[in-house]
Amino acid sequence: MRRRFREETGVNFDFAPMVDIVLLLLIFFLLTSNLAARQNTLPLDLPRASTTVQETPNLPLVSIDKGGKIYLNGKLTTLSKLGAQLKPLIQTSGGLVGLRGDERGNYGAVVKVMDVIKQAGGERLALGTRSR
Repeated sequence: MRRRFREETGVNFDFAPMVDIVLLLLIFFLLTSNLAARQNTLPLDLPRASTTVQETPNLPLVSIDKGGKIYLNGKLTTLSKLGAQLKPLIQTSGGLVGLRGDERGNYGAVVKVMDVIKQAGGERLALGTRSR
């Protein structure tokens, strides 16, 4: 007795669960890569220090490259706009602001940014360095 293959009893494959899993994995990897790359987006050559402290994630971060361009949390801004953009961020961070400046940058630009941070309500600075 032979069994015949019937076309009516074919195997159906449901793609919906696989699509859900792939989308969840995609969202997971996009979120984790975005959080991990926050500090390393600007090519700054930070000054060296013998001691370093772990970074605070909710800290507003002001960066100054060697050309004097100013970035707030990785986005380009100007010195005149920096104070207004920093005020709400400083209130949520308790007056602490991160400041990263390129080692070969303009010292005058760093002092101007520090002055704007103080006027916006910044009470303490966390200076960005790299370990030796």
